[in-house]
Amino acid sequence: MTMQNISVIGGGAWGTALAQTCAQAGRKVTLWAREDGVVQDINERHENRLFLPGAKLNNTITASHDLALAAGADIILMVVPAQFTRTILTALNPHIGEGTPVLLCSKGIEQNSLELMSDVLMETIPQAIPAVLSGPSFAADVVRGLPTAVTLACADPVLGRVLMDAIGTRSFRPYLASDLIGAEIGGAVKNVLAIACGIVLGRDLGKSAHAALITRGFAEMTRLGLALGAMPETLRGLCGLGDLVLTCSSEQSRNMSCGLALGRGETLDEVYAKGTGIIEGAATAPALTALATREDVDMPICEAITAILADKVGIDEAIEGLLSRPFQVE
Repeated sequence: MTMQNISVIGGGAWGTALAQTCAQAGRKVTLWAREDGVVQDINERHENRLFLPGAKLNNTITASHDLALAAGADIILMVVPAQFTRTILTALNPHIGEGTPVLLCSKGIEQNSLELMSDVLMETIPQAIPAVLSGPSFAADVVRGLPTAVTLACADPVLGRVLMDAIGTRSFRPYLASDLIGAEIGGAVKNVLAIACGIVLGRDLGKSAHAALITRGFAEMTRLGLALGAMPETLRGLCGLGDLVLTCSSEQSRNMSCGLALGRGETLDEVYAKGTGIIEGAATAPALTALATREDVDMPICEAITAILADKVGIDEAIEGLLSRPFQVE
């Protein structure tokens, strides 16, 4: 089975980078974008100056506003922000054929329903086949063709191999897994923890605290993942620990940069006023903590970030609360 036609839904930096790597893999790529300027830029200049400036795109990529046109592809890559995924999937539903693979590339938990993106997909387009793409990957690296490894989670191993062959290149290397829940939980939780790590460094609490936060944050990710049925080896892999380490260690991450700004005294409104785009960790945090409460999972770091973002507690007070917790067995 060969899948030559790929549509990427979402013209942001990550969607553009994925369109580029699919084109480099030899596929015919349609990129759906909401913004007029993005569509015009890609079709006329082979650039996305709004979201990924400086990157020259393959001239075989076609941008479009037409969801129906994009839905006719062999594979759909869903790359809109998590909180807008349901709306776009609902609009796609009438145009998606039975058995079309939809590769979910957004990282988050829906606020109203506390559902993962695969659950949202199955509710809105039940005729689709869900898969998840997640892992340590910055758009700026992927669009340049720098070596990147990610997890591709698909319950059907045969289809998973087909998807790997369709989007993989020498430099963009998918590793196959069957655990969609683990792949999604890793991607969602690491964004919230990246805000926490940014706050630690913005407050000059030191690299030791930073390392401790990543490690204890990974314990929180693992507890929630296991409670929801994820496999521990998935969480220890690229889409869990790997993505956590990258996102919590670089200012290229919007979530990490947001935390740095908060740690240095800026407000969340001031961060958004800079025009940095969607900060997925800020959108996911309240849903994540509500999900953890529902599952009776202890996630004190993520709870503290949710409280900070909601202005329910100050940063110093939240730090004091974490440091005052009883000593525990690791």
